[in-house]
Amino acid sequence: MLGEHVDRLQAALPALRAAARPLARWGTELAARLTSGGRLLAAGNGGSAAEVQHLTAELVGRFEGERVPLPALALHGDTSALTAIGNDYGYAEVYARQVRAHARPGDVLMLLSASGRSPNLLHAATAAHQCGALTWALTGPGPNPLARMCSEAVCVPGDTATVQEAHLAAIHMLCRAIEAALPADLRSGASGAPRAAS
Repeated sequence: MLGEHVDRLQAALPALRAAARPLARWGTELAARLTSGGRLLAAGNGGSAAEVQHLTAELVGRFEGERVPLPALALHGDTSALTAIGNDYGYAEVYARQVRAHARPGDVLMLLSASGRSPNLLHAATAAHQCGALTWALTGPGPNPLARMCSEAVCVPGDTATVQEAHLAAIHMLCRAIEAALPADLRSGASGAPRAAS
């Protein structure tokens, strides 16, 4: 039974390898946006929310080398806002309302979902489009509604556990691509803030 778990993960690896090209492109795009006034907003549910927080921690902190902190927000991290919105507007709006409050052109909204069908993420993608933010998704098997709604998506086959494990690898690939794309003056032991938008 445990060996089958590894087998399922191995079956997902070709999709993860194929994702290297879009993830490299996303990394280059994020490096440019996050150092010129844009921000990454990210959201997910359950295990995907934990992976969202992993991603934003790597960007605000560091992944491998010393560099400037990069502006990234996990939308489930503000529990008072999350529970207030859920209480007043319903759970389907917990991310969309935050996106409408925070997102602006130049920002990226990244949504993680093993199913690709979570209503609150679908509503968040709609809100991001209305705000002029770019939308990306990491999802489970495609096609799925979230992948169709976002500007781009990386879809990974498998059950929930396999998808979440593959998403963690994808997050690390993305972080590596972002750091590689940063200008040298923002990577070499830098401790300042990203460049402000002009």
